[in-house]
Amino acid sequence: MLRHLQLKNFAVVSEAALALDAGMTAISGETGAGKSLLVDALLLLTGARAEAQVVRHGAQRAEIEGEFGLDDVPVALDWLRANDLDDADDPDVCRLRRVIRADGGSRAWINGRAATLAQLGELGERLAEIHGQHEHQALLSRARQLDMLDAFGRHGTLREQARRHAARWKEAARRIEAHGDPDAVAERQLELDRQLQRFDRIDVEPAAVEALLQAHRRQTHAAQLLDGSARALTILTGEDGSSTDRALAQLRGELLRLAEHDPAYAQAAELADAAAIQLAEAASLIERARDGIDLDPERLRELEDGLSQLHALSRRHKAPLENLAAVRDALAAERDALRDADGVAERLQAERDAAAAAWRQSAAHLTQARTATALRLGDEVSASMAELGMAGGRLVVAIMPTAAADPSPSGSEQVEFLVSANPGQPPRPLRKVASGGELSRIALAIEVAALGMDATPTMVFDEVDTGIGGAVAEVVGRKLRALGEQRQVLCVTHLPQVAAQAHHHVRVSKGSDGTTTRSNVTLLDHAARVDEIARMLGGIEMTPETLAHAARMVSSGSRESGIGNG
Repeated sequence: MLRHLQLKNFAVVSEAALALDAGMTAISGETGAGKSLLVDALLLLTGARAEAQVVRHGAQRAEIEGEFGLDDVPVALDWLRANDLDDADDPDVCRLRRVIRADGGSRAWINGRAATLAQLGELGERLAEIHGQHEHQALLSRARQLDMLDAFGRHGTLREQARRHAARWKEAARRIEAHGDPDAVAERQLELDRQLQRFDRIDVEPAAVEALLQAHRRQTHAAQLLDGSARALTILTGEDGSSTDRALAQLRGELLRLAEHDPAYAQAAELADAAAIQLAEAASLIERARDGIDLDPERLRELEDGLSQLHALSRRHKAPLENLAAVRDALAAERDALRDADGVAERLQAERDAAAAAWRQSAAHLTQARTATALRLGDEVSASMAELGMAGGRLVVAIMPTAAADPSPSGSEQVEFLVSANPGQPPRPLRKVASGGELSRIALAIEVAALGMDATPTMVFDEVDTGIGGAVAEVVGRKLRALGEQRQVLCVTHLPQVAAQAHHHVRVSKGSDGTTTRSNVTLLDHAARVDEIARMLGGIEMTPETLAHAARMVSSGSRESGIGNG
């Protein structure tokens, strides 16, 4: 629900901040004071297009900020998360901000992040529903009307079944399309065969690739390796043919003679023995490595041909040499899957047909339930319309088959709310009802009939009581209060019978310093509220009798709680 609204340089409001609570809040004020400015501000916060005229004269820009609690509106929180616009530090709150410049430009923010008007509108539909005399309302859309009919009839389970079967059908259809036509599949199989033939010409297993690279390095540097081996063996054996092991033997003998006089030389003799053994092993390793080297130009050409094939595959598939085996395996798996293309296509077709049959059955049950619910909703709204001063008016919920050939998540029909506001008039689509006052009262009748079933947490009614008075006005007030027991309700009104029923009361007043005119927004306490109701009752002077009457009305309204649909 809307917790806080702040305006700055908006129309005739220089600056105003208003804290709001649950229940019904009446908004009143003298003619021209700007009662509907709060509604206009909410419209702009929820995505309406702005005009430069809303900027206060002499100011560079108008600013509107609103804070909504999300405890009672999980669909809004889901939308914020899906669009990465939620506040991770305070996920139960949504802050909207709109700035309109004097040149007509505007910007919007959601939780401090820049947002488009489209995003503001999508989120706004989940936060507030505004019933004004001319503003676009979500209730006027066929999709919204279908949602309300299903909520009223508690068709959630049936609709979820239809949605699930439609989703299964869509997924099977997508996979069939992705599977491709037979000619394309055959062409792809041929291409995969050609690619795999290139892999068959050389071993691309990582161990084989590494062995080939090492062999190529040895063969490429064979001359250097042979020459280096000869030099190393010469060092070990000595240039004059005397080997290092002979020298080490002489050294050992000398050390052992010295050890007879000092035991410390015995350890040195042991190290000389170990060195002789290690040098002999080194010479043996060098000889074996040298003997394995062959200056063979033909072998070098074979190795280079193998490397060329590996590098060609690497470039073709944009993969390093060590990943070529994985590429080959993936191509082979795709080829094997395509070889079973006919069987896959048959299975997918059977899955799609089964989903379509299940959807048709669910949609038929949903149609049957909607038909019965449409009659009941029409009767209840028609009864409420009579209570709201529209005697003889009625609502007809028309159910029409959709033209879509594919299974729809919402079922096989769409609905249209048709309204006759006066006796003898044929029902017309609600979206085409001309009178703003009638439209607001019809919307109120629909909302009250579906009391507690609408997911929108904040409902705004602007001049819903236009053209009525007396007993009908009191009925309107009671129904708005009943609606306020379930939802947050903001109602712009000029009738004391309506305002007296509210849980809270806001007054918009106009003042002037002789140069500029300003509107002030005030949340009234009990005493100030009695004065405002007395002013609304009329009369030049507020007599004790008028004040007493106003006090009784406020007291009577505050005792009304938990009123039902009637």
